[in-house]
Amino acid sequence: MLQGEYLEAQELCKRLASEIDPPLFYVDKGGEYEASRRAFESDPVVQRALAIVEERGDVLGHGLSHVRKVAVDAGALVLIEMDRGASEEEKRRALLLAHLAGVLHDIRREQPEHAQRGADEAEAILMDFDLEERERTAIVQAIRNHEAFKPEVPLGEPSLQLLSDALYDADKFRWGPDNFTETVWLMVAPFKVPLSALLGHFDTSLEGIVRIKDTFRTPTGREYGPDFIAKGLLIGERLYEELAKTYEIGKKNP
Repeated sequence: MLQGEYLEAQELCKRLASEIDPPLFYVDKGGEYEASRRAFESDPVVQRALAIVEERGDVLGHGLSHVRKVAVDAGALVLIEMDRGASEEEKRRALLLAHLAGVLHDIRREQPEHAQRGADEAEAILMDFDLEERERTAIVQAIRNHEAFKPEVPLGEPSLQLLSDALYDADKFRWGPDNFTETVWLMVAPFKVPLSALLGHFDTSLEGIVRIKDTFRTPTGREYGPDFIAKGLLIGERLYEELAKTYEIGKKNP
C-alpha cells in the first residue's frame, strides 16, 4: 500500500485526471467496452485465470487493476475490429481469448524479458484450459508480442493477428492517465526512491511516453491511442508543475 509522499502524489494525479475529459475511446466506443466488461466479469474461465494472477499479488505496479483494464480494453478492440459478419459464438470466443491474454500477459512482469518469460508460463497454465491448440498458441504469441520497441512475430491468421495487436494496444493505453494515477507510484514505491530524485528524471520519463504514441497496431488503436498518451502527458506536466514548487526543482530542457 502506498504511503507518505507517494500516496500524496498519487492523490494529486487522481485529482488532475478528474479535471480533464476521459479518453475518447471510452466515450466513442462505450458499447463495445461495456460488452467486453460484462463478458469479462461473467465468464468463469476468465475468472479462473484471474484467480491464478491474484495469487501472485501486484508485481511492479502490474497487478489485478492493470490486467483487468488491459483484458477488457483488448476485448473491446477485438469486438470493434473483427469481421462484422461474425456469429455470436465467434464473438464470444474472440472475447475469451482476448481476456485470457490480457489477464496473463504480465504474469512474469518482475523478470527480464518478461514478455517471453510470461508467454512461456502462460503456455503452461493454459494447457489445463479447454482451448484449441491454435487458440492457445495465439494467446501465447500475443503475450510474446506485447512489449514495446521489440520485434513483433506476426501470426498467420487475421483473427489471431487481431488478438495480438489488440493486446498490445490495450496494454499501451495504460501509458495514458493510468501511468500517473496508478502505475508509476506502484512501480517505484518498493525501491523507496525519494520523490525529489524521481522528479529529476521527469523529462526522460515523458519522452519515453511520447514514443509510444506512434506504435499502436490496430486501426482503432492508432485512432484513439494518441489521445490516451496526450491526456497522460497533460497529467504528467501538471503534476510536475505542482510538485516542482514543493521540492524547488527546476525542470530541465529535453
